[in-house]
Amino acid sequence: MKKNEFKVLGVMSGTSLDGIDLAYLHFNKQQAWEFQIITSETVPYTSEWKKKLGQAINFNIEELKALDENYTTYLAGIISEFIKKHEITDLDAVCSHGHTVKHEPENGITLQIGNLPELAMLTGQTVICDFRVQDVALGGQGAPLVPVGDELLFPQYSYCLNLGGFANISTSEGGKRIAYDICPVNTVLNYYAEKLGFEYDKDGDIARSGHLNPQLLEELEALSFYKLPPPKSLGIEWVNEEVFPVLKKYESDIPSVLRTYCMHIALQISKELGNDAASEVLVSGGGCFNVFLIQQLKKMTSTKLVIPPVEIINYKEALIFGFLGVLRLREEINILSSVTGAMQDHSSGMIYLPS
Repeated sequence: MKKNEFKVLGVMSGTSLDGIDLAYLHFNKQQAWEFQIITSETVPYTSEWKKKLGQAINFNIEELKALDENYTTYLAGIISEFIKKHEITDLDAVCSHGHTVKHEPENGITLQIGNLPELAMLTGQTVICDFRVQDVALGGQGAPLVPVGDELLFPQYSYCLNLGGFANISTSEGGKRIAYDICPVNTVLNYYAEKLGFEYDKDGDIARSGHLNPQLLEELEALSFYKLPPPKSLGIEWVNEEVFPVLKKYESDIPSVLRTYCMHIALQISKELGNDAASEVLVSGGGCFNVFLIQQLKKMTSTKLVIPPVEIINYKEALIFGFLGVLRLREEINILSSVTGAMQDHSSGMIYLPS
């Protein structure tokens, strides 16, 4: 008989480079899955690590190998410290996403560093990680992976929307779960806030102080990715090649770039939500705290935006990667082909034992 109760650590590092999210989680399967976030924490990256991770996309193979080894050791230290600090003694597994350095599914490539077997040895824990590689090998996008958690943990919502480094959405259509990336969010907003000396645009106040630039908005809306049908996913490569060259022409007025880009995000998301006042969308991710962005989105759709408790806003991805690990331990499907475009549904993730 399959085990129905698990305590795991979900670990996530996102493209916005905020830091490493850790969540100590309790899952229980009765009629449906129930969860509890027992305790959670974000460990910010040092400026040195932020710089390294930001530049990693340009590294050669040898540099990436060294970075992977160093990051795995660094991540193991963060995880071990969290376990010690919270006196956790009953973990079934550490379920870790790692940090995405390259994501080019069209070329059969996705690389998340910090997923080496040494992570299990250094932490002394069973580790489940590297969730994306198998899906890309099966012809999938390797992303997004969160929708199976949306479907099983948050079934009451018509949509689940995440506003992180990128905006992505999942919903049910014709009895199948579909999900896809919509547009960059904090990868762009944080980049321009940092140019002004801030880590991020608190409450969207810088954007609010700018002016809408119709020409910039028109150029952003015309990007070809937005015309593609799902499944589709985005990586920082696309932002560097397609988005920043457009924005750089206007960056003499950064507040107006931020305001216009927020309008672009809201427009792109509203197209995906439709305008059904009876539908609810669960919104999570750091973009929830951008008051100006949320206000613009509310103006553009009648669909009800539900902002959950702070721990779900901040730790939903860590929660769901913990859940993906639980499904992997139960040898159940944790990646949906209807979402990623892979040849088949599958149970993904490497399992490493500490000895």
